[in-house]
Amino acid sequence: MISTTISPKLTIPPLENGDQLTRAEFERRYSAMPHQKKAELIEGVVYMASPLRITNHGNPHARIMTWLGYYWSGTPGIELGDNATVRLDLDNEPQPDALLRIEVGGQSRISQDGYVEGAPELIVEIAASTVSIDVNQKLKVYRRNQVQEYLVWRVDDHEFDWFRLNAGEYIKLEPDSNGIIYSQVFPGLGLDKAALLAGNLAKVLEVLQQGLASQAHQDFVQQLVKE
Repeated sequence: MISTTISPKLTIPPLENGDQLTRAEFERRYSAMPHQKKAELIEGVVYMASPLRITNHGNPHARIMTWLGYYWSGTPGIELGDNATVRLDLDNEPQPDALLRIEVGGQSRISQDGYVEGAPELIVEIAASTVSIDVNQKLKVYRRNQVQEYLVWRVDDHEFDWFRLNAGEYIKLEPDSNGIIYSQVFPGLGLDKAALLAGNLAKVLEVLQQGLASQAHQDFVQQLVKE
């Protein structure tokens, strides 16, 4: 009599902080954990988010999305992403808090399965508990992959850094005499840094509206439409 055995059902191991994985294995395990809201692969290492407080993440994140969403609404030809996974390279698959990309003729594309592949033109990270990762490992990864502008809101430090890629290095942009920082990639995208940090969203949007009405922004929209 020949005995037969039934192989046990194969299981997919869960993601764990600190796992060292390939991007393919990271995606396989992440897809099998629908309850997990945010996990990232940075330089081949898994980072998983802790529970997020409204005070140092939820509220700042909402301010950033309102600001970028208003710009998006007036700029056809670009796309805004909220916590969207980005396939940057074989060792890095971050999930930035916000991204802004040029849809046609930009650096990134949308894969057949709906992911961003390549570097968006602009990325924002809300850095509280993740500040050491955001200003160290992620900064290097984004710079190497040619993210043109990288914005980091260091909430606990009450600071906001806006970096612009220049000759392979990130240069920190400073506010002008009126306290406004302007994007060098997205014309008309201006930010009143002090108003943002103070929670004065009305002033932030007032300044942005001026940028949307500028000739530079109108020329940019015309350029996007022609692409």
